[in-house]
Amino acid sequence: TGHSLGATGVQEAIYCLLMLQKGFIAGSVNVDTPDAAVGDLPLVTATRDAPLRQALSNSFGFGGTNASLVLRRWERETSSNPW
Repeated sequence: TGHSLGATGVQEAIYCLLMLQKGFIAGSVNVDTPDAAVGDLPLVTATRDAPLRQALSNSFGFGGTNASLVLRRWERETSSNPW
């Protein structure tokens, strides 16, 4: 069906927000034979539950339009330090 071009970054950010809200990590598809250099990095190949507080959305667009967003789950402050 094609690439959504300019809307792709928004779609990625929305998916990150859904993962933060619902508490899961989406698995990466088609990771059947990872490079040996990956070593012991925990590749997520199947969706799993996870109590996420932050998520990083990297968008690398055509023509060098790049952006990275760090999203954080909103929680009521219970102390004087919001971080």
